[in-house]
Amino acid sequence: MLNPSGAVWLMGIVGPLMRREQTSPWDEKEYVEYLDRERHLYAWCLSIYEGISQTVARARAEDFYRYESAATRPLRGLVFHDEAWHWAMLKIFGEQYWQARPELQSPSVAYRAESQRYEQSK
Repeated sequence: MLNPSGAVWLMGIVGPLMRREQTSPWDEKEYVEYLDRERHLYAWCLSIYEGISQTVARARAEDFYRYESAATRPLRGLVFHDEAWHWAMLKIFGEQYWQARPELQSPSVAYRAESQRYEQSK
């Protein structure tokens, strides 16, 4: 699997492979862009599936996806090991939401479309 920069992600490893001299798998620009994308999609899920306003949803997304400094958090971005869909569904429907609501196990067509719209707007 590839992350936004094209770095290789391996199953069972939480981040991209790094050179020994790296302290973070993300450069700053890449991290901030990905953080904004995940915040956007998390807020979209909360708005659509929980029925809250975009303003409240965005505030909750920013609270969930807090900025982490590379200097103090070398494993920043760890939350990205699952996509915003999963984290939002956990927040809205609770643990093991996929058992009670199997149709939510995978991201919806509408979520994928929103992700595409976001990417095209950048």
